[in-house]
Amino acid sequence: MKTISTAIPDVLIIEPKVFGDSRGFFFESFNKKSFKDATGVDADFVQDNHSRSAKGVLRGLHYQIEQPQGKLVRVVRGAVFDVAVDLRRSSATFGKWVGAELTEENHRQLWVPPGFAHGFLTLSDSADFLYKTTDYYAPQFERCIAWNDPALAIAWPMSGDSPQVSIKDLSGVLLVNAQVFDGATKSSSGG
Repeated sequence: MKTISTAIPDVLIIEPKVFGDSRGFFFESFNKKSFKDATGVDADFVQDNHSRSAKGVLRGLHYQIEQPQGKLVRVVRGAVFDVAVDLRRSSATFGKWVGAELTEENHRQLWVPPGFAHGFLTLSDSADFLYKTTDYYAPQFERCIAWNDPALAIAWPMSGDSPQVSIKDLSGVLLVNAQVFDGATKSSSGG
């Protein structure tokens, strides 16, 4: 497995070693020891999720203010532009984002640590998106940052049309008004 750094040091792109021939391919999509050795992250994943999205669907930017989730994400069919936004107020990269294209062909995964908002835009006709989480889904703690917050200025690779966004995601707040993470209490009010 190969680890690729991003502009935010805690967010990592992971490329597994893929063995392929005319019959197809094989790769180890997760191995706790190899993941820790390659990334330095000792994550205990407790939940696996699978979503399917049509072209132009944008999901996010989601996070849990309590029971924050680290996520290891990948695409098994199609392609997405995947984004992580640093919401740790004490971080030098607070309010910054990184993005990576994850496809069924490149087999890349993105490690999104706890303390980050996460979202993706479907680039292919449809995409199957898998992610492992380090804590359980807790809807009472779920929060959403507006995908089009001008302060974040995320460069979503769209071809002119507005993305398809859920009603829940349409009510996402601007970063300046969002609850974010701080070192002492895990979360604090924005403003």
